[in-house]
Amino acid sequence: VAGDAIQCLLCLTVWQHPYVNIFKHMRVEEWKKTSREGDVTTYMDKTLTCSVFRIRGSIPASNYILLPKTSTQSLGLTGRYLYLLFRPSPAKHFVVHLDIAAEEGQVIRVSFSNLFKEFKSTATWLQFPFLCGAAKGSVYESTAKTARHGLVGPAPSTVRWTCLMMDLQYVLSVYLNRRHSHLKTVKLCANMSVKNMFTSDLVLDPGVSFNEAKQAGLASSLGTGPMPREMSFPVPKGGSWHDLYDYIRFPSDGAKMPFDSIQKGYPSAVSTCSPAERSPMREMSRSVNISKPVQDRVSLIQQITTPKLGLRTSRSHRSAVRIPCTDDGGVHVYAHTEDDINTHRDDSDEEALWTKSGDTVVYPCHAIIVSMKISSGQQRFFIGHTDKVSALTFNGNSTVLASAQTGIQSVVRVWNYLKASCLAMFKTHAHSLSSLSFSYSGGVLCGVGKDGHSKTMVVVWNTLRVTKGGEVSVLAKAHTDVDIQTMKIAFFDDTRMVSCGRDNVRLWRVRSGSLRSCPVNLGEYHALDFTDVAFEEGHSADREPEDRTLFASSRSGHILEINYGSVAIKNVRRLLPAQQPHAQRREKQTFSMGMGIAVNSISVSSAFCATGSEDGFLRLWPLDFSTVFLEAEHEGPVSLVSVSDDGLSVMAATTSGNLGYLDVSSRGYSTLMRSHTDGVLGFSVDGIRRRITTASCDRTVRVWDMDSMQQLYDFVSEDTPCSVAFHPSLQVFSCGSSSGLVRVFDIASAKLLAEHKQHRGEVVGLAFSPDGEFMYSAGSLGSLALYNSSQEDHHVLRVLGNVVARGTERAPDALTVSSDNRCLAFVGPSEYIVTIMAARSLDELLRVDVSILDVESTSLDSALKVCFSPASIGHLLVTTSANKILWISANTGRLLREVSKVHKHQCSSLAVSEDGRFLLTAGHNAVKVWDYSMQLDVNSQMFIGHSQPIRQVNFSPDQMAVVSVGDAIFFWDFLAHPQETGTDRRLLSNGMPRRTAPLPSSPPPCLDISSIDRIGQGENRLLSKHSVCLSPSQSTATPELGEEGLSLKAVIGYNGNGRANMVWNPETGLFAYSCGCVVVVENLHTGSQRHWLGHTEEISCLAVTNDAQTVASAAGGSGGSRSLICIWNVHDGTCSNTISYHRGAVQALSFSRDDFFFLTVGDFTDPEVALWSTRTYQLLSRVSVSGPLHDVAFSPSAASQLACVGSQGLYFCNTHTQGMDVELKVQRVCVPEEVGDVELTALCYNANSILFTGTNSGHVCAWDCNTQRCFMTWEADQGEIGVLLCRGNRLLTGSNTRRLRLWGVAAVQGMRPGGEKNSGALVLLEQEMMLDGTVVSAAFDDVMDMGIVGTTAGTLWYINWVDNTSIRLISGHKSKVQCRVFANESHFATCGEDGSVRVWSAPSNELVVQFQVLNQSCGSACWSPVVSPSKGAACVVGGYSDGTLRIFRLASSEMELKLHPHPVAVTAIQYSANGQVILSAGRDGVMAVSSPVTGLTVRIISDHKGAPITTIQCYKEFGLEGNEMWLAASADRRVSVWAADWMKDKCELLDWLTFPAPESDSLPPSLAAFSPIDPGLVVYTGYGVERELSFYSLAKKRVIKKIALSHWAMCFSLSSKGHLIAVGSKERVLKLIKSSSGRFQDFLHHSDSLQTCRFSPSGKLLFTVAYNEILLWEVQGL
Repeated sequence: VAGDAIQCLLCLTVWQHPYVNIFKHMRVEEWKKTSREGDVTTYMDKTLTCSVFRIRGSIPASNYILLPKTSTQSLGLTGRYLYLLFRPSPAKHFVVHLDIAAEEGQVIRVSFSNLFKEFKSTATWLQFPFLCGAAKGSVYESTAKTARHGLVGPAPSTVRWTCLMMDLQYVLSVYLNRRHSHLKTVKLCANMSVKNMFTSDLVLDPGVSFNEAKQAGLASSLGTGPMPREMSFPVPKGGSWHDLYDYIRFPSDGAKMPFDSIQKGYPSAVSTCSPAERSPMREMSRSVNISKPVQDRVSLIQQITTPKLGLRTSRSHRSAVRIPCTDDGGVHVYAHTEDDINTHRDDSDEEALWTKSGDTVVYPCHAIIVSMKISSGQQRFFIGHTDKVSALTFNGNSTVLASAQTGIQSVVRVWNYLKASCLAMFKTHAHSLSSLSFSYSGGVLCGVGKDGHSKTMVVVWNTLRVTKGGEVSVLAKAHTDVDIQTMKIAFFDDTRMVSCGRDNVRLWRVRSGSLRSCPVNLGEYHALDFTDVAFEEGHSADREPEDRTLFASSRSGHILEINYGSVAIKNVRRLLPAQQPHAQRREKQTFSMGMGIAVNSISVSSAFCATGSEDGFLRLWPLDFSTVFLEAEHEGPVSLVSVSDDGLSVMAATTSGNLGYLDVSSRGYSTLMRSHTDGVLGFSVDGIRRRITTASCDRTVRVWDMDSMQQLYDFVSEDTPCSVAFHPSLQVFSCGSSSGLVRVFDIASAKLLAEHKQHRGEVVGLAFSPDGEFMYSAGSLGSLALYNSSQEDHHVLRVLGNVVARGTERAPDALTVSSDNRCLAFVGPSEYIVTIMAARSLDELLRVDVSILDVESTSLDSALKVCFSPASIGHLLVTTSANKILWISANTGRLLREVSKVHKHQCSSLAVSEDGRFLLTAGHNAVKVWDYSMQLDVNSQMFIGHSQPIRQVNFSPDQMAVVSVGDAIFFWDFLAHPQETGTDRRLLSNGMPRRTAPLPSSPPPCLDISSIDRIGQGENRLLSKHSVCLSPSQSTATPELGEEGLSLKAVIGYNGNGRANMVWNPETGLFAYSCGCVVVVENLHTGSQRHWLGHTEEISCLAVTNDAQTVASAAGGSGGSRSLICIWNVHDGTCSNTISYHRGAVQALSFSRDDFFFLTVGDFTDPEVALWSTRTYQLLSRVSVSGPLHDVAFSPSAASQLACVGSQGLYFCNTHTQGMDVELKVQRVCVPEEVGDVELTALCYNANSILFTGTNSGHVCAWDCNTQRCFMTWEADQGEIGVLLCRGNRLLTGSNTRRLRLWGVAAVQGMRPGGEKNSGALVLLEQEMMLDGTVVSAAFDDVMDMGIVGTTAGTLWYINWVDNTSIRLISGHKSKVQCRVFANESHFATCGEDGSVRVWSAPSNELVVQFQVLNQSCGSACWSPVVSPSKGAACVVGGYSDGTLRIFRLASSEMELKLHPHPVAVTAIQYSANGQVILSAGRDGVMAVSSPVTGLTVRIISDHKGAPITTIQCYKEFGLEGNEMWLAASADRRVSVWAADWMKDKCELLDWLTFPAPESDSLPPSLAAFSPIDPGLVVYTGYGVERELSFYSLAKKRVIKKIALSHWAMCFSLSSKGHLIAVGSKERVLKLIKSSSGRFQDFLHHSDSLQTCRFSPSGKLLFTVAYNEILLWEVQGL
């Protein structure tokens, strides 16, 4: 029977969700289920454009509509909220009666009318006065704002259609202590018009459309949503619902006059400004008044709400309490961790926490958690959440922080607070996770949220092991029907909790894996709405739990003292407003027995209790609540109070966006933050005075100082400001509003300079010309206005109608002005057209139809936003509805370029940097920064932080910051170098950048093993893939310290030939890798490098101590010498020790867990394990094995245990210490037979004595270190596994198939002996990435969330498993670099044997773009001469082994032309000085002159036929204008010099040089070049009788000077300044020579033969290349 009753009840209520259309349900028009009396008619309303009912009559009781037909029947509507859509008749009175059934069986009549003067109540009847609203801007509305009392009466003539929402449950509960059951009858009495009524359990917003609700994430599952279409009021396109209609909620926020009246709410800020006073005034500091009635009462409202100049810099301004899911969020300005930052927000329900020390506040800002020191304002950030953070909690000593995010992804993160690192992340609730509480020990965490059926669920987690890398498990969970506002774990018992909510306070306990609760017997207080609970005094466990007192606060003002042991009420107090309120308060007490003061938050210390209440007061009470001894009055309701652990400070947060704290001893109040109280719609920056102005939905415009982030001015508006713009030079800004008004303000004098009403709709665009002479505004209904801003009145020069596309979606930056003040652009007159006008006259110059640009599209593409590039580039950028960015010529309208799939959602704003190198876009809640020229491998980076759509984004005027606004104001540091033209890899963010890199398409390479590698039984994975060069010469002249003519500035590339030759420590930020014989230590945030120089051979591997204070590097010996191991001090980069022991190369290095021991392993020529002391680096023990070893590792749990793997299997090793002697004992174990005949290639330990090994067949074996048995294997890859890494229960594998895989190996622990070997069914492949080469090195953080991986392709990748992204950190050539050429000081190009031509930027040395030709080798490259930089005509041409030339254009990142002038490989290539032709030479010595325009070969020169050409060089200006000369040098030591005028098709031989030499089989190249100082000199070097440089005079026809060399030159370059010559040799010596004096210096930093050296055009930089190592030197001079 009980089940049938429940089923019946469900049937009665489920059909009413989400709402009940009462008129339709009752079929009002038929009058069968309803009745009418008197003058009730229907008519067509022009405003609503539909039929409505009108009730008229002089006596309301005789003219009405009654639903249902008789009062004995019942509607039975259970919805909590009643929505009435009606319009009171002008100059008339109306009455509405609601009969509501309570669960106690009574029927309560609730009436409201503009007849009632004041609130009255009996046990069965509540009467509320109704105050009619008026049309916007009317006299009645202005009067109502300043004098709420005395306006009860007939409706004004301009009364509007109104949507009234009444909370029936609240009305019965608060006023009569009754429980709402259902709505019984409704009686609508004259005089009014009614459209409809409906009931619902949802809070519906009539001002939000369905599309807006979908974008904002409003859903019925979250208790909110848009108004149903059949109930909504019509809004014209571009209009605002709230400008046309009234929305009244009862109860509403804040106190109203009269008390308990139903009326439209107004923002509190409006009431501070007289309606006639349109020029806003700057707020001035006022004195703090001390009132007598209360002991030592401190009234602090002015101190809290008034901005003051000269205060200490407060980096963060933010209030913090719990966030409901329906909250739209606040405003928070965010920047880089190391910089001054600020926070402004208006969330009224978030959380803020004190740390245990009481010197730091922790609070969330949307998806980011901020920790701020209150003394200095220094901030730290916790980044990882993807939606708004809804709850925060600390453990007792503030070492562990837990946070939860709202929305459908209600994940919980646990953080190490001191390190700001995420320890764990887990998801149990489906959505709406609203409360978290840590136990004092941090071992238990409790959370409240919703399950998949939107039912309240309480979950308790075990977090005891989370700080040690353990997992979080669920202890218990329970579902409940009771309302829970907050829940807290008792500090004295981890298994006990307490919760409170509407109608209940409950005690909870975890026992035997279940969570049970019992309610507190509330007696007559059972219907209260409880808001917060707090236990009596501090965190001491000296008393039994039964002795504790629990305090509970409520919205009715009741504070209950509950005996925890007896679960019963000890005492009840109610806070009532004073009979004579404070003099500055507007409220007037109507009845002495009115409502109590709603208490929103309560916090208890050992000495006092703090309460925060709806009346705006923070109050401090003694524990018996006998009197208030301190109180602080705020402007808005206090939503959170929190007493610090020491009891000296009390934090208070308000719903109006303020956060501050009260110093109890000094009674001083410090404001930590102010903010807008609603979303930010637009902003503008004053670059001269470093100020930013913001416009917000809260109807204020605020001006902030960008350095101190203090609010300077607050301009209050009567309508909503939509867009703002700063004058480029004056202290003036303009503001456009939703009413179409454009106002211009002078900041210094707080004066309104001008006010114009040229637009009928909302102002969607506002801009000043860069020179400040003109101002422009655009309206949502198509109008465009031009103003003269050089005059103070800003008078109108011209107004055009129907030229701008209609609608508000392009606000606030619908207009853009070119930087040269010439052009104005916007979308219009339709959404498909972009118009460019003359900025001074608004004469139309150009129209572009974007809908026809994509001929293949099946739908019309419309334009969204426009933005000019710098005038020197001449582009107009357009974002479209198809998610594209179009580059359009601002002069011709021609489409130049387009990029698709810019964002997942439509691009809402875009901006171009002043130097034209970066493009900024915003889409939904992400910011992207793009390389403007789109020439990189990865052209954009995405940055997250916003949780709601972004409204506007732009660069700051100094280009040092990026500002984005929407749900928050974010300040991002723009870290690109001002002169940098490279990528934006290290652009914004205080962690690693987030961006998915494209996967390489080339096939997976295998490890390249030369024939010598097969000697013995193993493989040497350390040898270079190229031929070994000669050793460095001993006859060198290295410079003295401090006198170097060159200083190493940067190393470009990573040595993919090594293994484990990269180290990264996430805690200290140490990042080091090897390139050639140099250890490069790079700062990941700035890109700056340090170089550790000490090796002369290629470095094979690196290792770092666990404390990251010491790094070891190893390089093989040459010429039979032993390998060299260097021990580096990380702090100062000095080499503290060296070890030279192993005869061959070093295969692996490792430090023990306690850093006492250091292990080295030799390669296949000397397979020996050596153990060293890290104190003295003396050899302690050594063990030789029979076969090659590949990897070694120390156990993380036992310092004496280690293991090695090799071709013969696995070696378990132990160190035994006896006195001063240490012995290394080895036990070899074979590979399991089922794996096959394989070699073990890699190994790693986990924390539980399990060892993982990888094989060359792709298998992973799991070994028990105690029994030394393999108990589990699985196939992890199809190729050789070279890298294994384990963190917790996650295992990383990297192989020669280019795959990087992440495995979940939690189940492996349970498979240990003695069970059968398992096939790996319980091992889970969690994620996988494909990289560009064999994985040879890897380093990850403690939880394997992010790390860095190196490949044989010479690339270091940043890997983020959380986002599944990979980003190139370091790029280099995999194979030999053939040539390197400069375009200018900002770009250079390299080409390689792999067929690639790469363009790099300087000084960042980032890869900009790569052009790849498969199956060809590129032997030479050159740049086109820069004839007209503004045209972006830069090209690079490469010469390939198949005899072709390919011309690549940087602007489009595409090949422009392919030429085939040679049948053999191209050895040299050069543009003519003016760029008319390309000169190229083949290996057969034949030279070709080709046209870069047509691709035709116009001339063949065969003078050098038979000898490969090594050099071609052109030089401008020889003889007559337009002429040039060029030379060619061939391998037979001949140089030809030519004079040419390519426009006249002339090319004549000037001189022919031949340099004799003896016969030899192996010759150095013949090299020649014009002297940049004297073009009449040709400098030559090559094989001859002597090693020398020869200076040949073209005028004197003879060699006039020679400089002796110590080595044969393989390459050389002449500097344009300082008479400097750089010479590189096969002996790895780089020689710098001063030709005027003959002075020279030698530099030995390369590990291979130098094949290229080249000075930059300015002579300030020198690039040298040895195989694939690229070194950049800064030239100091000799």
